[in-house]
Amino acid sequence: MLIKLALKSLMNRKGSVLLSLLAMTVSIFVLLGVEHIRHQAKESFSKTVSGVDLIVGARTGSLNLLLYSVFRIGAPTNNISWKTFKEIASGSNIKWAIPISLGDSHKGYRVLGTTEDYFRFFSYGKQHRLRFTQGSAFSQLFDVVLGSEVARQLGYRLGDELVLSHGLASTSFSLHDDRPFKVVGILAPTGTPVDQTLHVSLQGIEAIHIDWRQGVKIPNSTITREQLEKMRLEPKAITAFMLGLKSRMVTFRVQREINNYRQEPLLAILPGVALSELWQTMAILEKILLLVSALVFVAALLGLSAMLLASIRERSREIQLLRVIGAPPGMVFVLIEMEALLITIVSIISGAGILLLCLATTQDYLMSHFGLYIGKNIFSASSLYLAAAIVAASILAAAIPSAQAFRKSIQIES
Repeated sequence: MLIKLALKSLMNRKGSVLLSLLAMTVSIFVLLGVEHIRHQAKESFSKTVSGVDLIVGARTGSLNLLLYSVFRIGAPTNNISWKTFKEIASGSNIKWAIPISLGDSHKGYRVLGTTEDYFRFFSYGKQHRLRFTQGSAFSQLFDVVLGSEVARQLGYRLGDELVLSHGLASTSFSLHDDRPFKVVGILAPTGTPVDQTLHVSLQGIEAIHIDWRQGVKIPNSTITREQLEKMRLEPKAITAFMLGLKSRMVTFRVQREINNYRQEPLLAILPGVALSELWQTMAILEKILLLVSALVFVAALLGLSAMLLASIRERSREIQLLRVIGAPPGMVFVLIEMEALLITIVSIISGAGILLLCLATTQDYLMSHFGLYIGKNIFSASSLYLAAAIVAASILAAAIPSAQAFRKSIQIES
């Protein structure tokens, strides 16, 4: 009966109630959205690479090495010689090594030069290996394996040919159009930057650059594809490499040896430690986003409280009628709180619904442009705690107008 009475009371004040409902919906949408994206982004980053003990690159900052080698963000300060890679990879404590060569692109997507060991040993999430939905790993010089998002966005299928661009620009006029690659495999979705990457062999990278000097193609080159396929193409340098160790007990010892490598300046990082540093760097931004969204919600709560407080003056006759029919002052207090609670519950449902709709429509965009997999399931323990906190805050904010109505009902009685 009390809920029905509260609903009728709200329906009598449609205009002001609707504005308060919209303000609350927007604030809850922002609050839930920031919290959900924050957790999902952190989870997406943390599951990008697993099972890799060390990542090695030219001496630079650990975050920079992590970003360009794993997330394909930024550029390396220098390359590593192939001789250095072979020497370190042949160490007694090394189980496997995956070389990485970056620098080319295709329609805005990064090209990764590597070996077949990449598909054998690289893992993401909870030790999940890469899987193929179609085809297999590259075996020929001009074979290319596509990430799932590249294949989906560009509409490529097995057997299609594509041309790589020199450099990382989304629109490039320096094309390796004389040596197209053939799609031989498409990887299963991973929710990581692998989905936005084209994978070719290190020999393929060397082949398309064999007649280029300082980023410019040598004119009138006469080297044919057949000649290239017969050559022993070995890279002179690579961008970075990943290491898997036989025992994690020697991780710090191997890391120290690499960092003290005398032939050239190198940096070896632990992916987990570098990720922790990344999130410490992002912590300030996280807190600012949460603070802004919380302030938006507080502003909406103050608006709700002001709307209910202003309505008390207009409801003297309603309160008087309730007292005449025998309603105690406490019932009037609970009635105002019930109205605030109903507005809050409807706002939570509306805000969550809008958030689900936005996630459903922007998930592909976030995946293709930022490499972030933001799940559509917003119903987690943290979101439920947040919804409970929102309800509690709305009840608290409605206490002032409820107390005002309580006093007014007492005055009517006296």
